[in-house]
Amino acid sequence: MKLLKERSSEPELMDNDDISREDYNQCLADLAAVNRVTRTHQATLHWLDQAIRGLPANTPITLLDVACGQGDLLRAIHCFADQRDIKVTLQGLDMNPNSAIAARQTTPLSMDIAYYTGDVFTFTPALPPDFIVSSQFTHHLSDSQVVNFLQWMERHARRGWFIADLHRHPLAYYGYSLLAGLAHWHPIVRHDGAISVARSFRRADWQALLAQADISADIRWHVPFRLCVGRLK
Repeated sequence: MKLLKERSSEPELMDNDDISREDYNQCLADLAAVNRVTRTHQATLHWLDQAIRGLPANTPITLLDVACGQGDLLRAIHCFADQRDIKVTLQGLDMNPNSAIAARQTTPLSMDIAYYTGDVFTFTPALPPDFIVSSQFTHHLSDSQVVNFLQWMERHARRGWFIADLHRHPLAYYGYSLLAGLAHWHPIVRHDGAISVARSFRRADWQALLAQADISADIRWHVPFRLCVGRLK
């Protein structure tokens, strides 16, 4: 399919600075719904489960989620850790200040998750994280920015890092459009979803980007149409 042969550079509406807070918050809520319906967080939780198995019992961990949005992945990780009696310190970073506001509003105080606003490329974590994760973020970046992000994670993650993103595939492209229409999600979410798939990756893309970053990492496919990249140190 010629449309998806290479990564698209078409911008997403969610990345516009002029989107209203009301629309942005509704989009975040609908994206959290998308994540639930498509079981987006399962790949990250599976990787984290494998990562902590190699640690001594009762080892506390710190984790940073880059481009955390409404914080739904961090809340899922908190529940994951709580079920396993793992002491975890969670931090979320997003460039849009409305994200931190929305995340704090939807996160119970008992979870004690810290949310920050900033550009990842100039951000130095106050608490050096054992693990850095990022979900559905890298397709927003150019190839050169992805390379920089890979190197940034490699520098800052003490034990490992994981990227969960989309697989650029016709079934994902058309399937999302159908699902979004049936679910009546926000028009921006419906519009951006197909673009997100078109901006995302195939295995060869990740292989080339990792080579440019001079980093060796695992590339794995997860249901549904998630192409994930991770490394344990």
